Amino acid sequence: MDPVTATLVILLLAVVAFVSNRMPIGVVAIGVALALFFTGVLTLPEALAGFGDPTVLFIAALFVVSEALDATGVTAWAGQKVIGRAGTKRTTLLVVISLLVAVLTALISINGAVAALLPLVVVVAARAGIGSSKLLMPLAFAASAGSLLLLTGTPVNIIVSEFAASAGGREFGFFEFALVGIPVLLGTVAILIAGGGLVPERKGALMPLDLVRHARLLRQQYSLTLDTGVLLGPETGVTEVVVAPRSPLIGKHVCAGMTTPDGDLVVLAARRGDEPMRGTEFVVQAGDALLLQGAWDDLSRRTSDPGVLVVDDPARLRRSVPLGKGAKRAIGILLAMILLLATGLVPPAVAALLAACALVLTRTVTVTQAYHSISWTTVVLIAGMIPLSTAFISTGTADLVANGMLAVLGDAGPHVALLALCGLTVVLGQLISNTATVLIVAPIAISVAQSLELSVQPFMMALTVAGAAAFLTPIATPANLMVMEPAGYRFGDYWKLGLPLVLFFLVMAVWYVPLVWPF
Repeated sequence: MDPVTATLVILLLAVVAFVSNRMPIGVVAIGVALALFFTGVLTLPEALAGFGDPTVLFIAALFVVSEALDATGVTAWAGQKVIGRAGTKRTTLLVVISLLVAVLTALISINGAVAALLPLVVVVAARAGIGSSKLLMPLAFAASAGSLLLLTGTPVNIIVSEFAASAGGREFGFFEFALVGIPVLLGTVAILIAGGGLVPERKGALMPLDLVRHARLLRQQYSLTLDTGVLLGPETGVTEVVVAPRSPLIGKHVCAGMTTPDGDLVVLAARRGDEPMRGTEFVVQAGDALLLQGAWDDLSRRTSDPGVLVVDDPARLRRSVPLGKGAKRAIGILLAMILLLATGLVPPAVAALLAACALVLTRTVTVTQAYHSISWTTVVLIAGMIPLSTAFISTGTADLVANGMLAVLGDAGPHVALLALCGLTVVLGQLISNTATVLIVAPIAISVAQSLELSVQPFMMALTVAGAAAFLTPIATPANLMVMEPAGYRFGDYWKLGLPLVLFFLVMAVWYVPLVWPF
């Protein structure tokens, strides 16, 4: 089969597989790389080169940095400090939430920022008497806008920067994205405020953890006095466990205040059914509930034993406690990474890998945490799709598509060509990952720019903006899907507020971007 034909067929099959959602994304991406090898379009080293690409390593390392900030309570602290002082007015809350999630997104990724703030936003909405559905869609949409503030905001930023450099242009600076990111964010917030009526009033299906309410509930259910030690803090916490059937604890004599055999945890209180076990010691039975107190690491280790069933995962509780153990180290390492990225002293991948290694060596995160924090689906997706971009360039497929597009557009000018490319990006971005979309469209955009003898910089930056305009469906981004259940949204709820945002992003991509990065 002709290499160009093979490349186009593989692209078509990949898009169909992505849209059908019947195969795991990672399998589709690996299938693309293998198909390029078996059809002879690429050699085996070329087909698998994406797995060793610096961009992939950079993105993987950023997931570890994001995990450190989340696990040590830095994001929870930021959320409580900022949102907690915003009052109860919807407009004020909307502005504060949007700006906060945008800043966090720029540093730790869209998914990490939304996941960290989602529980807090639902709790704040409940306390303010506002439906969570009125704030959660803006939370997800503002996060997409915030991804344009810094190089680290989204994998797309890193990808287009590398594409620009490889096409004869230059890499974008760490803060350079803010030249378009700040006006896009401000415009997004304005649309979110004006379009409040476009967000439906729904009843959420999920009420996340409220630490204050949780601590109060534990005191009531276990008949604890108010002078009982701090239940949930940076160093120590509590968690409930239920004695499992056939547990080795059954038949043991226990009383409140006693320590576990290792001396690392304290049995703060116990319940049997609806009655607290007070006073003298009792014999443990299956189904007894024990309230354990100790260091967070010890709680996580001991509650993983098969003899008990954990009610509230200590790791989940710990993330809700602001500025926990290791928070200062996480912040310091983050600032050091930003300094390296901003000054360009080392390549971006090196800066991120140094930060990830430092977080593990300083025990801010464990090795297991580091591995689990990486979104391997994203990593495999990018690694598997990079060879398709390579094939588009090496086989001349990108030139063929670009020439066909220019033949249709005629002498309409660069803005119209840019509009066509951004429109294609927006449409594909509602159906498949914006990362995959940009990897497909970027080679075509480069070919268009070179055919018109124009700078590649505005084309790459415009694709970044268009790629972030994933607002019309809940499946457009994981963040959109993440807020769907807690807010009680339906599939058709997104496009009403999303459409004006998409149009705004297109205007910024096609007409504003070339003003800053001239053709």
